[in-house]
Amino acid sequence: MQKPFLLKYFWSILATLTAFVLSVMPVPEMPDLDDVPLMDKWVHMLMYAGVATAVWFDAYRSRDDRRVTPAILLWAVLFPILLGGALELWQKYLTDCRSGEWLDFVADTIGTLVALPVGLWLVRPYARRLSRFMKGLH
Repeated sequence: MQKPFLLKYFWSILATLTAFVLSVMPVPEMPDLDDVPLMDKWVHMLMYAGVATAVWFDAYRSRDDRRVTPAILLWAVLFPILLGGALELWQKYLTDCRSGEWLDFVADTIGTLVALPVGLWLVRPYARRLSRFMKGLH
């Protein structure tokens, strides 16, 4: 039986919604982190590495063979990059409290590309073990 879309891609949807909320809400004041160089860019990289890793995880978890297909590769790389671009445009044109920046988009892309080897070599074996564990619960 086919899993409902929301369950099949739960972690991807959760990571995407989290990125959306964090991208459109006002930036909180964090005086302890003001001295960290490029702190905003680090946050962008980590956030989009998280989105891409969630997409990798759900892609492997939802397939029986766990192969890296061109569709999975394209989805896990292109989706977070497009999301980052769309949210930067959203910030620039649809919010009063944020401003879209090209360097933020570059940081989003770098985070997505950092997640590429993570998805290829770390997430795949973990997704297999988790799927076996969950099948044993039934």
